[in-house]
Amino acid sequence: MRLAERAAAIHREGLERGFEIHEKSSATDYVTEIDRAAEAAIVEGILAERPDDGILGEEGTDRAGTSGVRWVIDPLDGTANYVRGYPAYCAVVGVEVDGVPSVGVVIDTHGTRSEGVRGSGATRSGSGIRPSSRRDLTSAVISTGFGYQPEQRARQARVASMILPRVADIRRSGSAAFDLVAAACGIVDAYYEVGLAPWDICAGRVIVESAGGVVETIPQPQGGVLTVAAPTQLLDPLLSLLSEAGLTTG
Repeated sequence: MRLAERAAAIHREGLERGFEIHEKSSATDYVTEIDRAAEAAIVEGILAERPDDGILGEEGTDRAGTSGVRWVIDPLDGTANYVRGYPAYCAVVGVEVDGVPSVGVVIDTHGTRSEGVRGSGATRSGSGIRPSSRRDLTSAVISTGFGYQPEQRARQARVASMILPRVADIRRSGSAAFDLVAAACGIVDAYYEVGLAPWDICAGRVIVESAGGVVETIPQPQGGVLTVAAPTQLLDPLLSLLSEAGLTTG
């Protein structure tokens, strides 16, 4: 929690003083000095207290450990939103223990903190959370996200166009952690996306599963992995719908 709070403070400081923006994989994929400063602060904090742990971060940190614990961090999830002032970005800190996602903390744009510990439940702003109790996809709001490459985005648009008439609506925040937390507490009924990285998923997965939801990760023949987060009663109907839309779900 302390590490995520420090990263969120760096986000706020960056908005106050300004920051440099650079392109990564495409003209829509950004990195800023704030991403890098937040990752450096998280890594420094980990090493000060747990020097034997592994660390994997979006901005290049990849450190092997010997303790069986690995921190999986996204210092600023939703950078494209951050640089535009769109209020959907997060500081994300996850922990794997012996390869199993076990702890997750996400602090969003507004300073709202969501956290989960495997086997111990999940909270948001200090109160326990549960996923949606909705049972019918036709009344469900589903969130998703899109990749950075044009051909990938075209495939994702085709899938979304087949899903939209079969659900109540679709949301797209631009932050996987934001959407996973939304699914964990029922702000949206479920979430799917292809092409997420480990730092996109680790913390949010723990929060969803600790809240009582289910997360499935399914490799796709064209590359990438489909991630689906849903309450148990909506998982199979959503997987069936995604299969009809052309994704591999089993």
